[in-house]
Amino acid sequence: MRIALVTEVFLPAVDGVVTRLCGTLEELVRAGDEVLVIAPAGGPPSYAGVPVVPAPALPVPLYPDGDGYPAKRVSLPTRTLGRALRAFAPELIHAVNPFLLAAGAVYHARRMRVPLVASYHANVPTYAAYYRMGMLESLGWRYVRAVHNRAHLNLCTSQATMRMLAERRVRRLALWPYGVDEALKRACAPSRAWRARLSGGDPDRTLLLFVGRLAREKSIERLEPVMRALQGVSLAIVGDGPLRGALERRFAGTATTFLGLLTGSELARAYASADIFVFPSQTETLGLVMLEAHAAGLPIIAADSAAARELVRDGVDGLIYEPTEPASLHRAIGSLAANPELRRAMGARGRAAVERATWAHATAVLRDHYQRALAGAAA
Repeated sequence: MRIALVTEVFLPAVDGVVTRLCGTLEELVRAGDEVLVIAPAGGPPSYAGVPVVPAPALPVPLYPDGDGYPAKRVSLPTRTLGRALRAFAPELIHAVNPFLLAAGAVYHARRMRVPLVASYHANVPTYAAYYRMGMLESLGWRYVRAVHNRAHLNLCTSQATMRMLAERRVRRLALWPYGVDEALKRACAPSRAWRARLSGGDPDRTLLLFVGRLAREKSIERLEPVMRALQGVSLAIVGDGPLRGALERRFAGTATTFLGLLTGSELARAYASADIFVFPSQTETLGLVMLEAHAAGLPIIAADSAAARELVRDGVDGLIYEPTEPASLHRAIGSLAANPELRRAMGARGRAAVERATWAHATAVLRDHYQRALAGAAA
């Protein structure tokens, strides 16, 4: 197949969408597909042998990622997009999270008369409430519905997202399953040196781990009262973002260490050396870091949400807590902190649950969706 991927975000950005795209591109190339990526400028000229066309980009100063991340940039659907698509002449266009640049792919797919597949990765309208712009949420959903309902097929990264979009009258939905980096599945054994680094110098404490962007929608501040109340527990926060300074001040005086952005083998070592993964966010369409935690053999304590319940089996490979009740989080952490055997058993069951979650399988399903869109357009 000849596929053009138009995406709102790509390298050097660091998030779950980019992780998925990188794994997908590697597998599409292995399958023999011809692929072109069009993304905001600032990234590499190619990835896995796939050329990347840079679209003129603008900085987003109101939504910074933090010192550890590349500056966040967005692109508008300028003439660069149309020229690149016409020169490549794709059989199919895939708009990844169409909102600005990728929304332009909707127009060009119709004009070029090629099938359009769209995929939904971020609850952007929902973020409005976290940034005190709740009045924009309704308009945001109307925009999402208008853009996605022009696609031949809309891919969702979880069953929970499929249900949410169906309730908002987005049509022609299908599941694009997840994969997990094989390196995390082969994560090294826990390192006492890394436990000391993650715990601020006390490796004998029970070590909690959070990985993600330090932003309002992640609700990290909900962990602070628990860290003040529990004894013998440390928290390692891996990631960066606009709230890092405020969070460091808020958690001051607790056994909390801010590590900044970690990637590759360092991130794998952090997962492998922790005892429990904690995830207080309720805004995820999937929550790739929870899958990575499972792959590393960690039990997960997650705030109750549709996405969390899809990935965490309460009482089996983790615990689901009620985010509006601080005592619920306190009980969940306390129960696992006091029971190393239960932690190990839950972690083993979590690792087994994602053993077959590979990017090769996820991309095989994606290619089937592409073929379905091509066949439907031809019919």
